[in-house]
Amino acid sequence: MKIDRSLPHWPQLADEIRRRIQDGTYPAGGRLPGTVALAAEFDVSQSTASRALSHLRSEGLVYVVSGQGYYVSD
Repeated sequence: MKIDRSLPHWPQLADEIRRRIQDGTYPAGGRLPGTVALAAEFDVSQSTASRALSHLRSEGLVYVVSGQGYYVSD
C-alpha cells in the first residue's frame, strides 16, 4: 500500500493496519510492528505511525503492553 500524500497520512495507515488485522496478516494476540518499522514501511513519520496505532487502540482493535508494544485484540 502506498500512502496518498494529498490526504492525511495517519487514517490511511490505520485503515491498512485494520485491513491486515481483518485478513489475518496480523493475527489475534500477535504483536504488531513497532512505530519505527511501520514508519519505514509506509514512508511516514514515527508520530504518524503512533497516532494510527493510538486510534486503533481507541477502537479496541489493538492493545498495548507497556515496554513491549502493540498487540492485536482477540
